[in-house]
Amino acid sequence: MIRIGIVGKTNTGKTTFFNAATLQSAKISTYPFTTKRPNVGIAQVQTLCACRELGVDDNPVNSTCIDGRRFIPVELIDLPGLIKGAWAGKGLGNQFLNVAAQADALLHIVDASGGVDAEGRISKPGMGNPVLDIYDIEEELVLWFAATIQRTLKRVAKRMAKTRTILEEAFGEELTGLKVKPEQVRKALEAADLESKDVNRWKQDDVREFSQKIRTLSKPTLIIANKMDVPFADRYLGKIAEEFKGSAVVPCCSEAELALRRAEQKGFIEYVPGEETFKVVDRSRLTKEQLWALNYVQQRVLSKWLRTGVQFALNMCVFKLLGMNSVYPVENEKALSDKKGHVLPDVFLVSPMATARELAGQIHSDLAKTMLYALDARTGVRLPTDYVLRDRDIVKIVSTARRK
Repeated sequence: MIRIGIVGKTNTGKTTFFNAATLQSAKISTYPFTTKRPNVGIAQVQTLCACRELGVDDNPVNSTCIDGRRFIPVELIDLPGLIKGAWAGKGLGNQFLNVAAQADALLHIVDASGGVDAEGRISKPGMGNPVLDIYDIEEELVLWFAATIQRTLKRVAKRMAKTRTILEEAFGEELTGLKVKPEQVRKALEAADLESKDVNRWKQDDVREFSQKIRTLSKPTLIIANKMDVPFADRYLGKIAEEFKGSAVVPCCSEAELALRRAEQKGFIEYVPGEETFKVVDRSRLTKEQLWALNYVQQRVLSKWLRTGVQFALNMCVFKLLGMNSVYPVENEKALSDKKGHVLPDVFLVSPMATARELAGQIHSDLAKTMLYALDARTGVRLPTDYVLRDRDIVKIVSTARRK
């Protein structure tokens, strides 16, 4: 399952975003460092379901389909707020960064209203500096990577001398625990102009440069400009977008999304995450305060920004940053179903260059070992094991076990 980590300073709304995305009830307060340990939950990303184009009624098992939109589960981790020195263990930051390193991508949440000071304490909107806040957290991430890589240098040199592996392979084996791929190591070495430099002669600047590149490549990050309903947020959003031109920045109001999800959960409104509107089911069931809150969300968030940004951010992270494709494995290619007759029962998120054999491995490791070929359920064409999957493919995996 895709794992997404939430990072940022304390009091930026990380846990509110987490609760809005997962419908959990992790503790929220205005005290700094309310989150003492990582919160882990299941969120969902949204894409058009294949049932719509095929005109069939599906029966999802590992996911959900709402009005032709498939909601696919991903793991979301809310990390405690980071502070300066976290890379060296301050505030238990080392432990938290170890968790962040296991993520496939990161959501960096910042208080776009400037309502958090340098120490993470709540202040008046406009008094903080969201741009510097982003740089502070980014620095901690890079320094943590640098400290980790510095510790591996001697082992990398020994591995190269003993097994005659190249630098790219040696680093790849050392950093695999951080979900760093060999291809990312190669690109980072090239970008830092270190692919041919003796690792024994690396200086501190070399480690820093390589760490910066490998951090960016292995943990693609989306900046979430949170609290967009608060004064000064408009002004700072422009500054954030201008300063971080190379990064995607999503305006967001996670508190509004949480309010809508809770109201929908209680049956007060009809709302699909990511939608631009909601519908009140029965106004007489709502108190004046609840009606005021819903009107606030409509006027200050949806009417201005079209969406709360939470679902959009999750979708963008998985489908744009990571470039994942949605693929539907079936056992009966004609009925598009599994053994029990569920139509389009499962959908898997696969990487851009994933093959049919890799999909088989995601379904079950033994299936990948016994796989013979795949079948395109739409056309009936036989596909080789190294066929590169495309978004919305529907395939049947044929193996020796099934032939028997």
